[in-house]
Amino acid sequence: MASKLQQLQSQACQASKFVVKHGTAYYKQLLEQNKQYIQDPPTVEKCNELAKQLFYTRLASIPGRTESFWKELDYVKQLWKNRKELKVEDAGIAALFGMECFAWYCAGEIVGRGFTFTGYYV
Repeated sequence: MASKLQQLQSQACQASKFVVKHGTAYYKQLLEQNKQYIQDPPTVEKCNELAKQLFYTRLASIPGRTESFWKELDYVKQLWKNRKELKVEDAGIAALFGMECFAWYCAGEIVGRGFTFTGYYV
């Protein structure tokens, strides 16, 4: 146990040295590459204003999203009514979509378990 702790401390020390050596260069490069997204002046007030703009913009988009949802639902209902005329292509797309949803569910379960396949940490 003590050797594992010593090894972990050594790795943490190496990682922190790497961050100290290369972290500022990466930070400056990242800011330079994305400078078109930076608001001037970069103050707390400006950040609060942008956060409020994002919140209320998303809030204002809810009616459009709701309308799109109901249109999609009507389309699915129509497909279900006319399922005798359903093409193999449409059925394949629906099956792939269902498999994708299941795959995302499984990925979420794995992440929720702490990246283990067997079960939760106790």
